Amino acid sequence: MADTSTKRKQQQKQALLRLLIMAAILLCLNVLASYFNYSLDLTQEKRFTLSPATKHMLGNMKDVVVVDVYLKGEFPAGFKKLQEATRERLQSFKEYAGNHIVYRFINPLEGKSAAEKDILAQEMIKAGISGVKVEMGNEEGSSEKIIFPWALVHYYGKEMAVNLLENHFGMSAQAKLNASEALLEYKLANAINKLAQPDKKHIAYLMGNGESLGYNTYDALTTVEHIYHLDTIDIHNGIDIPIVYDAIIINRPRTAFDDREKYKIDQYVMHGGHILWSIDALNTGMAMDSLMNSQQFIAMDYGLNLDDLLFKYGVRINNNLVEDMQCEQIPTLQEGYTNSNGQPQIEMHDWIFFPVLLPTADHPIVNNMGAILSKFASSIDTLADTSIHIRKTILLQSSKYSRTEASPVRVSMGMLRYPVREDMFRSPYKPVAVLVEGTFKSAFQNRLPPAFLRLLQDSIKKPFKEICDTSNNMIVIADADIIANDINSNGPLEMGYWKYSQAAYANKSFFLNCLEYLTDRSGLLEARSKDLKLRLLDGGRVKAEKLQWRIINIGLPILLVLIFASGFIFFRKRRYENAG
Repeated sequence: MADTSTKRKQQQKQALLRLLIMAAILLCLNVLASYFNYSLDLTQEKRFTLSPATKHMLGNMKDVVVVDVYLKGEFPAGFKKLQEATRERLQSFKEYAGNHIVYRFINPLEGKSAAEKDILAQEMIKAGISGVKVEMGNEEGSSEKIIFPWALVHYYGKEMAVNLLENHFGMSAQAKLNASEALLEYKLANAINKLAQPDKKHIAYLMGNGESLGYNTYDALTTVEHIYHLDTIDIHNGIDIPIVYDAIIINRPRTAFDDREKYKIDQYVMHGGHILWSIDALNTGMAMDSLMNSQQFIAMDYGLNLDDLLFKYGVRINNNLVEDMQCEQIPTLQEGYTNSNGQPQIEMHDWIFFPVLLPTADHPIVNNMGAILSKFASSIDTLADTSIHIRKTILLQSSKYSRTEASPVRVSMGMLRYPVREDMFRSPYKPVAVLVEGTFKSAFQNRLPPAFLRLLQDSIKKPFKEICDTSNNMIVIADADIIANDINSNGPLEMGYWKYSQAAYANKSFFLNCLEYLTDRSGLLEARSKDLKLRLLDGGRVKAEKLQWRIINIGLPILLVLIFASGFIFFRKRRYENAG
């Protein structure tokens, strides 16, 4: 009996020692894990893997970034998913930035009275933060709640609001949340990068050839002013366009460019300058006013004299209008009908001259982007240049059911009387916006007289440059209305908002992405290319197999634990019986 008692005590000591060793190993592993954190991303689209540019930026941070996320509280399931995705993304930022990233989730309306909530809401609107109304359902019914899917990033004493929710027209509710999750890395990293810059990039808005400047450029210019240093410059002044500007915008010129003006633009490009061309080839500036008054107008060529310049850079804007069955609607008076107030009845009709462009390219500028509204767009031809490599990327194009009509184009409301047939639209996928990249050659190569070249070299000290030293890029949009805004009785509206259908298109996002691609060298825009695939459950199978999957997911783990426990007790009992 004494030997048995001694043996049991030794076994108990050995068991206790094993337990202490296992506890020490687990403690050491946890300590090591806090210093060496590694995760394996097994998703096909690498949704949890940061882009190299983001990792580089986070690894070189010099100060602490504080991110206040206004997603705290009770939300519908979709917003809960966005909340968790934001938390995961910020945690992945911490893995590379360490203590330089601090984030917290805040309910800005928590604990505030109704009056305080109203004041706070107004303050947030002034800061560019807008609320979203959502329906909250429960057993007692449903209620309406305002949430703020935004984050406020603080860095180097500055702050920037980041909209976490993609809410463009043309996306389903699930697609909006999916796109929002896909763009989290880009939006947050881009905000940190912009706040870290000691100075903003410089953008010039070119004037001198009747360019658009007024109420319809209000949203574009005020938006640019918040992000960049913006100047307006007259192309007639000075001997060149200063290369201090990271990019210039040429928006809806109405008068022809002479060779002197084109030379300034060309040499700006040769010295590494970037251009966003927003061009109307045909005169449609007062189109809607003409349609409402006279019911028709003739779209004529502006004669801008830019063909040779753009041709040398690899594109040509055609003197035509794109007509597309995938389009917006315009209001028309229904003759002989009045509403209950005795006013003329308004009817909405599809207007083939207002194509709705759905981006399909996987380029960072347009990836994960909603529909874009265009008005009286022209098509673009991309040209081959055998002497030098220039890469063209089509950013926006018409739909499968489209066509073009060459100038002069008669545009009449009378067209609405006739049905639109698919068999009449057989010129699909007409490019409307193109990114051109490469080592551009000057359009004035072998065209300038020797005397003028000597003058440039000796007197002006601005020698003629025949070719770019490095690869350059520019974006050509054949519809100035894409970056224009409408107006109502309250003032200018947001670009891309169509007041008659109350649809909000992604025009502003497209415009800002174009400028960022032209001016930013960090490479963070590549994070926009991340595409999270929707893997939705089969609704029919969910209902039919509900009990089966509940048993598998809930009952099977419990059964396995019971089997393991029974086996452990059985073999332990046998072991001690044999030992005895």
